[in-house]
Amino acid sequence: MDAPDLPDLTHLVCAQAANLVALAPSEAILKRTALTGGASWLDVFFLAPGILSQQDAPKANNGEYPATAAMTTGYVFRVENQATAAFLQRIGKTGHLTTLHVEQSSDLLHIDPLASFSYLAGIASTVFVTAALVRLGDHAALAFVGTLMAARALNVAVLKRRAAPGWKGMPEPGVQGDLLILVSQDKWIRMRGPVDDIKSVTAGQWLQDMEPLDSFLASAASLLVYGSIAFAWRASPLGSVLTAGLLALSATLLGVCNSLTTKLRMYGCVVGKTDVKKYDRRLHMAEEVITDRLRETLQQDPGSPLDWDKHVEWAVRLGLINNHDELRKMMLKERHRDLARALRLVDVEDSKGEEGKGVIL
Repeated sequence: MDAPDLPDLTHLVCAQAANLVALAPSEAILKRTALTGGASWLDVFFLAPGILSQQDAPKANNGEYPATAAMTTGYVFRVENQATAAFLQRIGKTGHLTTLHVEQSSDLLHIDPLASFSYLAGIASTVFVTAALVRLGDHAALAFVGTLMAARALNVAVLKRRAAPGWKGMPEPGVQGDLLILVSQDKWIRMRGPVDDIKSVTAGQWLQDMEPLDSFLASAASLLVYGSIAFAWRASPLGSVLTAGLLALSATLLGVCNSLTTKLRMYGCVVGKTDVKKYDRRLHMAEEVITDRLRETLQQDPGSPLDWDKHVEWAVRLGLINNHDELRKMMLKERHRDLARALRLVDVEDSKGEEGKGVIL
């Protein structure tokens, strides 16, 4: 007896594959938003899973706001920008002091060339697949891709509204800043650059809270993503393979792009790594940073008296040292004797005597 004919499920399987890839949870778009400080209209042509989670970009820091000290003024505060906090978590290394520099830059394409190439490759993939679908005449698959693009466009519009620069404190043109940031897992960050640029990437609120219009547009984008399933059901088998392949390839390229991105972009400023140094103890790192900061202060204005409390109190408040006496004893070490004399922590005449001895004033 002949076996009954089985229904052809090829079309169903291909459509389901496209649907599952489109709705798969992914943080790649969310992380890209945090690394670039916002969104670009070119993002509309980069179709990858995770469109639904883009508005959750402020969660990229996992709720951490690192303790920070301004070594030039003595103030202790937190890094309030979630994208910057997430970047510090990523760029830092346990047991190491990572030095970052902040500066303004308008040439964003050449900041990370390899990452930019991966990003452009993702956009080119969308253009290629769209052209192939047009040639195939697969209107359902084209509608599927177009619906996802529309959802991306709405999300980009919302992010551009939310990423508008807000409060950053009083401008301080021409003033240089020097921050020490303590990130979780014993990652230590030193951030240097113009104070106004540092404020741009650390102070205030990164993405503003959603207004009613923003919530409406974000909800519409979510509905478009889910609604795209209806078009995917009607796509041809080949069209479904192309759209599923596009989403899978774009997800891979976006992951590569994020991993190759070494610098943070935020409000026209770029934050990049300049040095990494390992320490066996946190106290050793604190000693070197404190003495280096004091030497720089003395070199900048050698004739003026140094306000000891102002320039070391931040270390006590940040928990790097217990008290001022511990720091004074640190200054009496032989390698810091020149600094101790400049700070008048030892008697100049006594310093000429037996090596290693001194009187704390």
